[in-house]
Amino acid sequence: MQHNLNISDPAFPGFLKSWRQRRRLSQLELSLQSGMSQRHISFLETGRSNPSRFAIAQLAEALEMPAAEVDAMLLSAGFAARSSLHGWDGETQKAVDASIDHVLRGHAPFPAVSIDRIWNLVKANEPAKRFFSMAGARGDPNLLREILSPGQLRNCISNWEDTSRALIRMLELEVARRPHDKEAQALLKELAALEGVAGLLEGLRPATNAPVLTIRFNFENVELEMFSLIATIGMSADAALDDLRLETLLPANDKTRDWFYSHFFS
Repeated sequence: MQHNLNISDPAFPGFLKSWRQRRRLSQLELSLQSGMSQRHISFLETGRSNPSRFAIAQLAEALEMPAAEVDAMLLSAGFAARSSLHGWDGETQKAVDASIDHVLRGHAPFPAVSIDRIWNLVKANEPAKRFFSMAGARGDPNLLREILSPGQLRNCISNWEDTSRALIRMLELEVARRPHDKEAQALLKELAALEGVAGLLEGLRPATNAPVLTIRFNFENVELEMFSLIATIGMSADAALDDLRLETLLPANDKTRDWFYSHFFS
């Protein structure tokens, strides 16, 4: 059952105004992009009018909001989240899982994982499990916390500082993309407080000329150089699907490629 927002409740008006300002749009510009009158947008932002689900859909499209932020806007207006109204059926869930498994298996003998928006591990292929175990991973379900926390894995990454800066920057971009994501904000604060992390964030080094960040692992008396490729599911209107990421680690040179083939190819 749908419920309109009480006019005295400032949640939706503030939500809409904050997103409009993030996109640096005037009320007139937003009205032109959304097909709604400037007067109506003004009334929505002041709480003099209540939004309909259709109006929120128009505004969300005009503001290019991520699926989870659309859900949050709906909730702020007293409606059920869009994702909860269109739950996946069994066949759809099965197809999504099979597709992810296909990509992970097909990337062997190189590591590949499925993660959510803040790098919580969902699935990993066998090379990823074995490689990170060999490198000293503690088994933390969050890969950012795993890499940034003091320990054996962190110690075996010879360019850990550059890698950490890049990872923190990616999380900052995720927080900026979804400003109402409290879980991501809490994780960012937690990671920034870890030993050694706060100091390296205070003075960022100039950007390198390299097209990608290469992560260098030192163990078993060999240096392995890998770079990361992260894929998302495009054009998703479902927050759960929009959260999914597929990260594949690729060899940056022949020595690294040969090492993985000799260790994990079967």
